[in-house]
Amino acid sequence: MTIGTVVATRRQLHGIAESFLAGPQYRATGTIRLAVRPDGFSDTTLAIAVHGTTLVWPGGSTALAGPVRDVAAASGLEIGPPAGAYESVAALDPDSVLQLDADEADVIYRCLYAGGFAIKTVLPESHPVLWPEHFDVAASAGEVNYGVSAGDDFHELPYAYVGPWDFATSPRTGPLWNAPFGAVHDLDLAADVDTLATDITDFFRRVEATL
Repeated sequence: MTIGTVVATRRQLHGIAESFLAGPQYRATGTIRLAVRPDGFSDTTLAIAVHGTTLVWPGGSTALAGPVRDVAAASGLEIGPPAGAYESVAALDPDSVLQLDADEADVIYRCLYAGGFAIKTVLPESHPVLWPEHFDVAASAGEVNYGVSAGDDFHELPYAYVGPWDFATSPRTGPLWNAPFGAVHDLDLAADVDTLATDITDFFRRVEATL
């Protein structure tokens, strides 16, 4: 595992989530909400999903490899971000070539799925959503966001976070509050999903106790 391959795979998966899942779903049913799965992620209102490095839709599947336009043609999907829902930051160029690393993809899926489990543990009434805009699984309670991000420009590898909505105007103090938007926790990318879920749950509860 290298940081470079994790980041490269994460950026491609982010684009896939936007263009192959969220975009078609939004145009068909008006929602961008995705769901985390143990081996990938899926739409919530259409039967389109990513399992490992394979795109699956009703009646077919294809490898997420090679030129984006070829994968789109094989799927028959009208790909592209959910225009009008938000400003895309990960749109896939039809001429770009997908080269997912299966092991690094599994790392990202493991972190996101563990995050969803931890959110349900701490917020049992919540419904964790994988948001394609930021490629993070999150839920809110009491005007506080709890989530796990696959990584971004702020923190390139997967991380857990807690972000009070009013943090910019009412910042908290203490060692846990280590980010411009709240609290961030690095994840052990070599850990299994159960260990990750326990670690993330503990982080959420430690931060929650300081709110």
